[in-house]
Amino acid sequence: MSYTLPLVCAVPLEVKHAYSQSGGGNHFLAKMNAATFRDCKAWISEGLPLSTSSNEACKLYDAILSQYVTWRNDETLGGIEGCIAAVKAADPDFVMGHVISTGLELVGTGSSVLRDERLANAVRTTVDLAKSQELTPRERGHVKAMELFSRGALHKACEIWEDILVDHPTDMLALKFAHDGFFYLGEQTQMRDSVVRVLPHWKPHMPLYSYIKGMHSFGLLETRNYDEALKMAKEGLALTPEDGWCVHAVAHVHEMRAEIDKGLNFMASTEKDWMVCDMLACHNYWHWALYHIEKGEYEAALKIFDEQVSQRCVKSGAMLDTVDSCSLLYRLELEGVSMKNRYREILQVTQPHTEDHTLLFNDLHFLMVSLGCKETNTSQRLLESLQELAKDPAENHQLHIAERVGLPMCQALLEYDQGNYSQAVELLKPIRYRFVEIGGSDAQRDIFNQLLIHAAMKSGDKHHQRFARCMLIERDSLRPNSLLTDRLIQRAHALHV
Repeated sequence: MSYTLPLVCAVPLEVKHAYSQSGGGNHFLAKMNAATFRDCKAWISEGLPLSTSSNEACKLYDAILSQYVTWRNDETLGGIEGCIAAVKAADPDFVMGHVISTGLELVGTGSSVLRDERLANAVRTTVDLAKSQELTPRERGHVKAMELFSRGALHKACEIWEDILVDHPTDMLALKFAHDGFFYLGEQTQMRDSVVRVLPHWKPHMPLYSYIKGMHSFGLLETRNYDEALKMAKEGLALTPEDGWCVHAVAHVHEMRAEIDKGLNFMASTEKDWMVCDMLACHNYWHWALYHIEKGEYEAALKIFDEQVSQRCVKSGAMLDTVDSCSLLYRLELEGVSMKNRYREILQVTQPHTEDHTLLFNDLHFLMVSLGCKETNTSQRLLESLQELAKDPAENHQLHIAERVGLPMCQALLEYDQGNYSQAVELLKPIRYRFVEIGGSDAQRDIFNQLLIHAAMKSGDKHHQRFARCMLIERDSLRPNSLLTDRLIQRAHALHV
């Protein structure tokens, strides 16, 4: 998935009112089970001391972390956003409170420090606060990693989170941020190994223990260890049936193996459990829709899009929900399904982010929508602003790879849209094994493999047509019994008789 974290739910008005009328964070703490969220002493006993004397701030930090890991806004706490407001009220100078709130917004990739002065100021505030206090080396590492991430230096940020984990393997914030960072970098092996290294240090009695299983499973499946991934995800679900990330891992395994009926049955039988994970539910519905596309059941896929994916995208504006909406529409269009006005409703979400350029993965999906809407000016603005930023990438990893990977992929989408299929092939073919560098999962990036196959099949160049058949042989060997592959093979034969 483009694992752009869907931060955050809006705080209900009644929660805001209660917060203001009840002494701020005390309202939220009244909702907390004291045995669930950790105070200052509990964090110290776990070897993860937090530099604040406020038990309230410590518990709220834990509440934010728990919601992040479980992909679930707890409305009784005001969700992540409400807890962020409360932790800042409880201790305005609590550095790790600033680290987690600003870090989550950065990891969500819905805002760019290049264009959002409020976010840039939040980063500066955190760094300045850290300079004025005595902090533990672990906390200072978190501040530095957050600052590096804000500048697009994802590799360096991940290195620091990994260093934190060497000394503090149960620091869930470092583990999750590293997990997300490696995902954005397309570094699948590192994402797997990051979790593997800390596993022996996690024990069943520890808070959030079961969720390690889903993270481990995801790293395993992205390195093609499907049997082990399935085993680990099911262990996690046995402990926590509502773990949406474990459900997501199982969905991936069935997708990559083209076990479509198994996937459909699994999603339907577990829906009541994972749909409560409001920050991940849309993505799990996306996986469900992919099964229907694989089977050629386009109306069923459109029904999921209309009733779940697009509605959640428009409501949340979260990047994960957004790229899922873009992807579903484009996949269906590649299959020959008319999208009518559906692109237009998603454009209202993507268009404001045209010049953000937080992730190339996001840019490519935004471009699918602007092309689908025939919004030429928006498409050109995206390409030109990315080209301009790529001239001086500084530490920004995404901009460093824009010229050799991101921009050719963007240009290929444009060429395909204009019917220049040979040009699209010439752009994508030399970099097909570098698609992974834009991040995301194998399942998410498969849309670009499909695009290359379609372009090669439609190209007037005989060599391209033979290349399309070669790619289909590859695809068939990797996903035996794939109905989508079978349809593409039939289409290639019909076009090239």
